[in-house]
This record gives sequence, structure tokens and C-alpha cells, in this order.
Amino acid sequence: LKMSCTMNSCLVALAILFLWRVEEMAEACSCSPAHPQQAFCNSDVVIRAKVVGMQEVESGNDVYGNPIKRIRFDVKQIKMFKGPTQDIDAIYTAPTSAVCGVTLDTVGKKEYLITGKLETDGTMHITLCDFIEQWETLSAMQKKSLTQRYETGCDCRIIRCTSIPCMINSPTECLWTDWVIEKTVNGEQAKHFACIKRNDDSCAWYRGSVPPRKDFLDIEDP
Repeated sequence: LKMSCTMNSCLVALAILFLWRVEEMAEACSCSPAHPQQAFCNSDVVIRAKVVGMQEVESGNDVYGNPIKRIRFDVKQIKMFKGPTQDIDAIYTAPTSAVCGVTLDTVGKKEYLITGKLETDGTMHITLCDFIEQWETLSAMQKKSLTQRYETGCDCRIIRCTSIPCMINSPTECLWTDWVIEKTVNGEQAKHFACIKRNDDSCAWYRGSVPPRKDFLDIEDP
């Protein structure tokens, strides 16, 4: 009987441990990579900024009365590519990467391109699923596309190809093949191409530092 009780206790403990692990995994951060243009189009705010400070702050309580902690990054906005009329001077994120919290360098005063969401109180919030890169690592095409190119393609849809074969199902789609060709999501198409709407409302990849010709007949596919 004693052994049976011990076995039952062990099984209960294992069950609790299993459920705890399942809950922990369910809460882990997970998101699909996005082409920079997708990140631009899907974000409420896109800015170039320098991170100048960081502190942990409380933002209310959860349903159990426990304080909700967030990380506040103090930033100096250099340029806003998309967003509200007022400058962004602070950006909020979750406290750990397990819940999609972002870590930014506050020591080197580095400049970043930061995309994120605008909350109802007007504050900017970022997660690991947003497109956040050091400004100096961006290609010249990516920097130039932030001012006009990406916006002109927001009605287009970029389809990420994860394995061969893959295809588009609509003329308004562009096939993103960096992963299958280069085994990275930061490949040629991400660095040097934008998916632009043509005059016939179809979409196609465009590469170049000058604006596309009006008829868009000289489209260069990757």
C-alpha cells in the first residue's frame, strides 16, 4: 500500500511538472520572419532612433493583483518614417525574451531602425516579432525604401517560401525565396528588393535606387 501511494504521488508530481512545462512552452515567444516591407506595412510606427537609457517600470496589475512589469527604453528620435504626429521618446517591451521582450544596446548609444505598435494611450510597444535592426547594418536600398518604396507596395502581399516547390496564388503576390536559396531571411530580396504594385494592379519585385518607370515594364526579377 505504501509503495502504491508513493507511486501515485510520483505520477501526480510528474503530471503537474508536465502541465507546467506545457504551459511554459505555450507562453514562449514565437513568430514568423517578415520581409522588411511587410514589417513596415504592418507596423503603426517606424522610426530611426538612438537608445539613451533603460529602466524597469510597472504598468498596472494583472488579474491576480500582481504588478505588471515592463522595460522602458528612453530614445532620441532621429527620423519618423511612419507614425503619429508627435515624436517618440520612449519605447516599451516585455521584461524577458520568453514573452517576446526585446533587448537593445543602451551602452553604445547605437542607432536602430525600430518598428512597433502604438497602444491606445499613445505609447509605442515592441516585441521580438517586430523588425528591429541597427541602422548601420541596413542596406542602402532598405534605407531608401523606408521613405517611399515600401509604402507603395503595402497593397501587395509577400509570400515566404519555406520549401520547394512554392508558388504564388495571385498576381498581387511576390514570392520571397531568401530562405530556400540562401538559408537566411536576411538575403538578397530582403536587402535589395521591394514588392511594388504595377499599373495593372499586379505586384512584382523591383530592385533599383531610382523610382520605377511609369509603365513598370522593365521589372527585374530576382
